[in-house]
Amino acid sequence: MNASSGPARLETKSAGDLDLKDAFGDFMNTFEAFRESNDEKLAQLEGRLGGDVVTTEKVERISRALDEQKRALDNLALKRVRPVLRREERVGSPEHKAAFDAYMRSGDDRQIRALDTKAMSYGSGQDGGYLVPAETETEIGKRLSALSPIRSIASVRQVSSAVLKKPFSVSGPAVGWVAETASRPQTNTATLAELQFPTMELYAMPAATASLLEDTVVDLDQWISTEVEAAFAEQEGAAFVSGDGTNKPKGFLNYTKVAETSWAWGSVGYTLTGVLGDLPASDPSDVLIDTVYALKAGYRQNANWVMNRKTQAAIRKLKDADGNYLWQPPSAPGQRALLMGFPLVEAEDMPDIDDDATPIAFGDFGRGYLVVDRTGVRVLRDPYSAKPYVLFYTTKRVGGGVQDFDAIKLLKFGTA
Repeated sequence: MNASSGPARLETKSAGDLDLKDAFGDFMNTFEAFRESNDEKLAQLEGRLGGDVVTTEKVERISRALDEQKRALDNLALKRVRPVLRREERVGSPEHKAAFDAYMRSGDDRQIRALDTKAMSYGSGQDGGYLVPAETETEIGKRLSALSPIRSIASVRQVSSAVLKKPFSVSGPAVGWVAETASRPQTNTATLAELQFPTMELYAMPAATASLLEDTVVDLDQWISTEVEAAFAEQEGAAFVSGDGTNKPKGFLNYTKVAETSWAWGSVGYTLTGVLGDLPASDPSDVLIDTVYALKAGYRQNANWVMNRKTQAAIRKLKDADGNYLWQPPSAPGQRALLMGFPLVEAEDMPDIDDDATPIAFGDFGRGYLVVDRTGVRVLRDPYSAKPYVLFYTTKRVGGGVQDFDAIKLLKFGTA
């Protein structure tokens, strides 16, 4: 097979020209080209002191093309599953829908203000905007689950209050075997920790022209959800990974990190590569195996790897002791690549490989990380700040943090 066939096709066709099946076929061809070129590079390294510069550059070029094709493939898959929002198919309150549409198009808030008052809803157009229809809020939530990498694997809970307080049993009650007629000793009291997840305001401010608002064919519900979803997903993604908890969720990398041998509740454990800013020269896959087995068996069943694109490119070149690549492409469009048999989630907000960095996370994020959504997405219409455009200040309240510190492990590129 021609090793350059994958990248060549990428250069001659854009994502818009390829349907999902063709894009997946090109992706698999590029992976085969990458594997052949990387095998050639490894053979050269074994045969002499250093690899051929041309071969090394070829591997890097194909690896970059593979990343770009994977991103294009994901985008095509996402567009394919995007539900079409048609007015006649929607389920919800037609009264609220009509009132919200009138407010969006002309600023007439009389109907929607009356509905908010009738529903005893807090806030008004002057101090907080108005709630979008329920189906629009649901659509935004569905799209965020697909776009936001950590949200897609974490637990998500909706609340109506500003703070979710959740008790968690750090050490369960004592249990044991006992004879049928023997006395039952009193069990120890469980040790509980109260976790708090405050919701913080996340906002986006799309702009619309007068002609867009006057066009009755344009579905403004679909327009507002499409405009805000990318902005919300980008901000959420960064906060869920490394947020400091001040006016934003607390990311799992912002908790105290300790070596796995010293792990205690309230901190996130890590394993070490043993080399500062790099993988070990010999048997580099062993550190990934150590990270997998740092996680208890009950958590490994639903575990995912989390890393950014650059880290994934470095890991993609690794083989196991039998010469098999640890990284495997997705088996079908819309599915995730696998690393050592576990799904790999690409989160661009994860740090790059560097001295003492933790660019790789592994764990059951469904049990380990909790995303808290406060019900209600609000829109405030602003026709004055950016004339002749109309701004729509759209807000939702989101919180997040680690809920089970035993469910997430990190790989630290360092020695201590």
